Amino acid sequence: MKIVAVTACPTGIAHTYMAAESLERAAKAMGHEIKVETQGAMGIENELTASEIAAAGAAVFAVDIEVEGKERFAALRTVRVPVKDAIKDPQGVLRKAGA
Repeated sequence: MKIVAVTACPTGIAHTYMAAESLERAAKAMGHEIKVETQGAMGIENELTASEIAAAGAAVFAVDIEVEGKERFAALRTVRVPVKDAIKDPQGVLRKAGA
């Protein structure tokens, strides 16, 4: 399954990137493809393209703030969880998304 994700925390530093890394490792271990966009102190990094979003089966928002540009994901099944959930139980989060 192809999954897209957005991670973002209020300060946009450590937890944003820790959640992204956890989701990436878990997806790989589960045999899925994932691309994670981070929305942090440095702005949007690793921005998801329209074609990447269109090719995905689900979107994960591991966020503690609002997602910038969330309308891009309107056609996808989305799961929203706190950043800490993506850090502590990334496989559980991916399962909630249908992975």
